[in-house]
Amino acid sequence: MAPAQVDLDLSYLPATEVAARIRAGTLTVSRVIENSLARIAEINPKLNCFCFVYPEEARALAAELDREAKAGRLRGPLHGVPFAIKDLTPTKGKRTTLGSFAYEHWVPDHDAPIVEALRKAGGIMVGKTTTPEFAYSSFTESPLWGITRNPWNPERCAGGSSGGSAVAVATGCVPLAEGSDMGGSVRIPASFCGIVGLKPSFGRIPFTILPSEFDQLSHFGPLARTIGDACLFLQATQGPDERDIQSLTVPQDFTLPFDTDLSGLSLALCLDFGKRVWHPEVEAAVRRAARALADAGARIEEVSLPWSVPLDDLWAKHWAVYLATFFGHKLPEFRAKMDPKVVAYLDRGLAMSAVEFKSLEIERTRAWTEDLAPILARHHALLCPTMGQPPVPHGGNDAQYWEVEADGTYRCLDVTSVFSLFGMCPALSVPCGWTRDNLPMGLQIVARRHDDRLALRIGAAVEQRMPWADRRPPI
Repeated sequence: MAPAQVDLDLSYLPATEVAARIRAGTLTVSRVIENSLARIAEINPKLNCFCFVYPEEARALAAELDREAKAGRLRGPLHGVPFAIKDLTPTKGKRTTLGSFAYEHWVPDHDAPIVEALRKAGGIMVGKTTTPEFAYSSFTESPLWGITRNPWNPERCAGGSSGGSAVAVATGCVPLAEGSDMGGSVRIPASFCGIVGLKPSFGRIPFTILPSEFDQLSHFGPLARTIGDACLFLQATQGPDERDIQSLTVPQDFTLPFDTDLSGLSLALCLDFGKRVWHPEVEAAVRRAARALADAGARIEEVSLPWSVPLDDLWAKHWAVYLATFFGHKLPEFRAKMDPKVVAYLDRGLAMSAVEFKSLEIERTRAWTEDLAPILARHHALLCPTMGQPPVPHGGNDAQYWEVEADGTYRCLDVTSVFSLFGMCPALSVPCGWTRDNLPMGLQIVARRHDDRLALRIGAAVEQRMPWADRRPPI
């Protein structure tokens, strides 16, 4: 079937509005899905955000959902809404490659719980999105699928590791996409692509895709263009789920509206992270967002955190052991076909002793008890950049941005992995401006542990005063 003509206004319609119009009978699921597939066909050859697309299955399900809607039966709050799943997350009967030749032909026999939940809510999975190998990097560049490009400037990085999902949402291919965040993999591409990305509280969305159910670094999170759409995603996917022993047992109601009068809230603005050096436009944008929140009634106080290269390296050591534990067994067979930077991580993790790894928790504890916890005791949330830079060129790697200058400073890439060490605290990235070169920048909002609604409420206040959803990339 030839692709339909793309209706860009429909492409950029929020998921909440798509679902509402389907419920009201003013929009058919089939039209939504045809438009989504047409937009994917238009965008994917240019930006490489999807590695798999399922047009016939999506069309058949759309027709079925249209019949149900006409009969007054709706499956759930996402009835007819297209969504995308990252190619790290198992999908029953569909290849899940993890961006690696080591899993090139793996076809899972089950859906991950998050996929089950989105389907149960009535959503239609139209495809799977690109990720770097094993979701290891802030750059979505894999040996299997190649480079995923930024929609605001294809010569720039889309971020990672959920870069394909972020591009799919930013370009209107889908209103919602799933990402996973272990060190910033939802927040980084959200910032680089000019959309919303949330690392929820650890355990908010059940996470069962690893051999271990006791990992404490891994989160699923939404990529969306609006705060309302992120809430819709969370409402549909949050636990509890007994398959994940660490899933939170008390859900939050993400359907309730947010009070964007922030009077009574105290927010800590942190632009002093030890020796980190920001791009000047990033710092200016974050300060503008803080002023907008002050105008919304919040009290803003500048604070500092002494988190420089050592804490970034602590996370990197943790990440190396994570990768080696779950993927090191593939190294003997696939070393030559793996990303060399993945190989370096695996070798580093395999060489680390159990005592050295366990000792990381001591410094992690100190960074919480002495640094972050006192700030969150005095303030409801912390504000800081998501990324230290606007979107950077392709072909880089995370480590090059940790190089220390002679004066001890370094031009950091992200400010996300350090907050992943304290996963119980939700961390939200929202757009806070565009550079002179029309590249997006993100504000990160880190709330008190388990208070996802508070992070989203602050994000909603930014959205109200510095709206971004009407901005479309030039593609």
